[in-house]
Amino acid sequence: MKRRTWRFGLKWKAAVLLALLLASVIVVLSLLVLAGIREDQRLRLEQSLAREAEAANLRVRQESMTSGAKTPGDLLTQSGQRLAVDLGAQSSLPVTLYKPDGTLAGTSLPFQPKADVQDALAYTAQGKAAYITKGEQLLYLAPLYLANDERIGTIQFHVSLAEQHAFYDRIRNLFWVTGVLVLAGGFLLGYLYVWRQAHVIGRLNGAARRIGEGGFLSAPTVRRNDELGELAQGIYEMSERISASLSQLTAEKSKLLEAIARLRELEQQQKLFIGNISHELKTPLTSILAYADLLEMYRDDPALLEEARGRIAQEAERLYGLVEKALKLSAMDVYEFETRAQSIDVKPLLQEAAARLQAKAEGYGIELVTALEEGTVWADPENLMHMMLNLLDNGIKYNKPGGKVFLSNEAARGAKGQGRMKITVRDTGIGIPAEERSRIFDPFYTVSSDRSRAHGGTGLGLPLVRGLAEKQHGTVELAETGPEGSVFVITLLMQRPERPETITADVSPDLE
Repeated sequence: MKRRTWRFGLKWKAAVLLALLLASVIVVLSLLVLAGIREDQRLRLEQSLAREAEAANLRVRQESMTSGAKTPGDLLTQSGQRLAVDLGAQSSLPVTLYKPDGTLAGTSLPFQPKADVQDALAYTAQGKAAYITKGEQLLYLAPLYLANDERIGTIQFHVSLAEQHAFYDRIRNLFWVTGVLVLAGGFLLGYLYVWRQAHVIGRLNGAARRIGEGGFLSAPTVRRNDELGELAQGIYEMSERISASLSQLTAEKSKLLEAIARLRELEQQQKLFIGNISHELKTPLTSILAYADLLEMYRDDPALLEEARGRIAQEAERLYGLVEKALKLSAMDVYEFETRAQSIDVKPLLQEAAARLQAKAEGYGIELVTALEEGTVWADPENLMHMMLNLLDNGIKYNKPGGKVFLSNEAARGAKGQGRMKITVRDTGIGIPAEERSRIFDPFYTVSSDRSRAHGGTGLGLPLVRGLAEKQHGTVELAETGPEGSVFVITLLMQRPERPETITADVSPDLE
């Protein structure tokens, strides 16, 4: 008599495996959900504290304009305690203020804080926020700036984490209890279900043995509307599946070819993007070189030395910002500057643009004349500065010896009754031939190769100006040109559009 030995069959293996998988899923999901809760708590807290820091900076700037402090450094010395109390009431959080040297300026706490925050203060001195967590207490430190970006100290918020920790512990305990109950019930149901499926698998196994012995199936062994039914149908229609696989390979090949074409297109966009960035970097470099030449020529002029120092520092900072943004965009594989428009006073910005190119104009023997009016425009300040520097730079480069460049602005009323600001750049230069006027806004197009070589033109300035203007609901046009010079007019909205939106200034040369 053949003795039947017990074996660890499919039913038990599948049931145990199901239990392990279920336990793994419960554990992984629990960890992911708990991690998500922790991360969400952290992000919400960071965003809330960042907003409070922004509000505190705004309050400090208001105080600096209304206080009697002789210097920015005296602001926290004279009003530190009062500001700390006001900011604490404003944020509903305990607030402590520190001076730039790390000494206490004021606190809304009833006692002086004793936490060691020197390392964090050194970190905020670099313009970054810092965190210190001690048990259920969080200290958030952020730099305080005036309107001219001068750091005058550090603000510290005291936040209690007790409520967040309690909520996290409740959710974790709930996962433990629920996980045990789900695991027990899932194991029982899984065993019963697998026992039923094992019988069907046996029939499929018999069909596979018949095929191995040379037999053929006239119909699927099992007809079901689940995976086992699909398996039976798959065995029966093996040849059709092979055909479907070939069709799928053909489709994948087509997708691969499309991906290759897209990669080539992106490569071309990257090359054009680098060309645009190079053009933008030239303007601050030109200003720096011009002031460096003036320093060499007039070493004994203290006023010029001070002005040159400030201008070189300003242009170097702008140059650094452009490089930093270009590196960031390259890392993201997105060739556009993301900006936000705001209401800005146009006169100071135009004065600043003219001042930046004053040294270059003098170097070319060109007189830069301004006739500016007060007013506001709805635009991104950096983008508007890009546009003005490009147009003024062109007016200087393509001018006649002893010529002039005129910069003016005036308010106008648009077709729909919406206020618009017209900014005009007029020069007494060499003008643009009539047959070339329709193409001056095309990327990389220059009126002549001789002009391009003589003045360093790349044909990217005017396309960039047009792209930036259009992205800010504005226009730029060549109003006049001839032997007496050219007139370019930029038209921008004076107030927020009816449907405000985040705008992006595309710097890819394929501006239309």
